[in-house]
Amino acid sequence: MKANKFTIFILIFSVACIIGYLFYAKDSSYRNKVYPGVYIDRIHFGGKTKEESIQYFMVKNKSLGRTKINIKYKNSTIASLKSEELNIQYDGKDIVERAYLIGRSSHFPSKIIQKINSLLGWKKYEFDSKLSYKMDKINELLNLNEEKYNKPAKNALFEFENGKVTSFRKEEKGNKIETNLFLKELDKNIQTLKIKPTNLNVKLTSAVIEPEISLAKANKYGIEELIGEGKSDYSHSIPERIHNIILASSKFHGVLIPKDKVFSFNKIIGDISSSTGYKPAYIIKGGKTVLGDGGGVCQISTTLFRAALNTGLPIIERNPHAYRVGYYENDSKPGFDATVFAPTVDFKFKNDTLAYILIQSELDKENNILRFKFYGKKDNRNVEMSPVSVYDIQPPPPPIFQDDPTQKKGFQKQIDFAAWGAKSYFEYKVKKDSKVITEHKFYSSYRPWQAIYLVGIAD
Repeated sequence: MKANKFTIFILIFSVACIIGYLFYAKDSSYRNKVYPGVYIDRIHFGGKTKEESIQYFMVKNKSLGRTKINIKYKNSTIASLKSEELNIQYDGKDIVERAYLIGRSSHFPSKIIQKINSLLGWKKYEFDSKLSYKMDKINELLNLNEEKYNKPAKNALFEFENGKVTSFRKEEKGNKIETNLFLKELDKNIQTLKIKPTNLNVKLTSAVIEPEISLAKANKYGIEELIGEGKSDYSHSIPERIHNIILASSKFHGVLIPKDKVFSFNKIIGDISSSTGYKPAYIIKGGKTVLGDGGGVCQISTTLFRAALNTGLPIIERNPHAYRVGYYENDSKPGFDATVFAPTVDFKFKNDTLAYILIQSELDKENNILRFKFYGKKDNRNVEMSPVSVYDIQPPPPPIFQDDPTQKKGFQKQIDFAAWGAKSYFEYKVKKDSKVITEHKFYSSYRPWQAIYLVGIAD
């Protein structure tokens, strides 16, 4: 009996050794090769070396070099990109590396299981390659067409006359290139080149943007009466500055602010440059008074700031000027100005009234007075503003004289006036039915500023 057990043991041991040897021998034959049962794109790569596998994809990359991608927008071809321009390639090295790691995992149990499954043909390991490409040309194309075709929706603008809101500009639908949808469609099409390298047609689409305010809604805005106004005196302005004030104020004439929406000065004013009709007027830049397009636009934001305060609206963003500008103290104490500089410095307030607010501008050219009137619906709010406190007053520095090559020698003109530096604040409180709904303290800090003279230097 003992002899039989020993014989069986020797037999089993011998068979195990033979199987082990055969398994080892087969495993050794794949020492520098991809294990069997490993597929990439449904093609068997078992028995190939890394180099052979990578070479396979390098050959396939060459076949991609003859393809072209046509970009179409509204049935018109707007661009044609060659595959070389996009550097379309298989991710050969990466996918081969992943395939080669089967049976070579750093995790010992996983490595053994993978070897057994692979060498004995118990399991297939399948991988899918992917075509990669560079985005430089694509982003350039998208930016160009977004600039060309993107158009914001324009709300209807209205006049308030004889108790009615009447339109003087119909609303316009906007247009927006669907960038994300295009990128998904482009990638989907490029990946089909794995099946058949051929020219591609990819559509660039756009979505219609509906305006918030249409003429059809004109009788639903609840506009009933004057709810507040603000004014400023722009006396002593040069003709170019007055021109800019007239032009900029017209941008806000008839603008309608929806209930619970935030008004943004920069969003409405748009581009401020000579191309949009603005003239060079003196502005403070880099510590000097120089000619710049749109000088005087801050007269508009300042007047709107005063109108929003007098209406009792919450101010979302307001920034004082760096210096006490004389124009804004013609009829006011320091602290009631608001500077703007797109795109970083804006003036914003919120319409938290019961209805829409319609802005109307009025220019008294004879007396140099700009007014903004807000029409809407009153809701029993009451505005309280404390007297302005001015402190930390500092005298202006000595005057400075700047050369003006456009004027002859002997010419001298004062273009800016000495201003004392100071800090100021006032308290702003809005009550509705005896309940405080808005409360804020507006601080301003102004540097001392000197008188500035232009001196002619031309012969």
